[in-house]
Amino acid sequence: MSAADGGAGPAMRVGHGYDAHPFADGAEGGGRTLVLGGVRFPGERPLAGHSDADVVAHAVIDAMLSAAGLGDIGTHFPDSDERWRGADSIEMLLQVSALLAEGGWQLANADCTVVCDRPMIAPHRDEMQERLSGAAGGPVTVCGKRTEGLGGSDGIVAHAVALLLAGGEQPSARLAGRRQ
Repeated sequence: MSAADGGAGPAMRVGHGYDAHPFADGAEGGGRTLVLGGVRFPGERPLAGHSDADVVAHAVIDAMLSAAGLGDIGTHFPDSDERWRGADSIEMLLQVSALLAEGGWQLANADCTVVCDRPMIAPHRDEMQERLSGAAGGPVTVCGKRTEGLGGSDGIVAHAVALLLAGGEQPSARLAGRRQ
């Protein structure tokens, strides 16, 4: 039974997602490009990872899966499976969005905080939000935070939170019904 047709659980669910990848070194970084929120950053130091190592998309994926009670990114896209080597994380996010829709869930919104000193997130925020929102099936916002010298030179970290609604109701309609 799905959430939309009266399955167990609340009509709104919140999930948290987290991801971190170290910067790639030497041969590991050869030919890779840094990807954050589906946006390529040529000339920036790439991240190491099995897929494209997009920590922003990965955190959003984990937040959405968590809210739906469907495990995590490793459950659906294991790094032990060669089919996910070098995979585009925006494509993975599209698959997760479709999986949630099959279960009766709709993304109301997601928010992701990216912790890094480089690259600057703000100049690319709109493009990141557009790519992520299109793939996730609902609005995704992104903000960047610097480490202010607290050890942020080893990689990039992202935290995300997602709110899912059962049955694809719009948030304003759901909240209006709760106030009555």
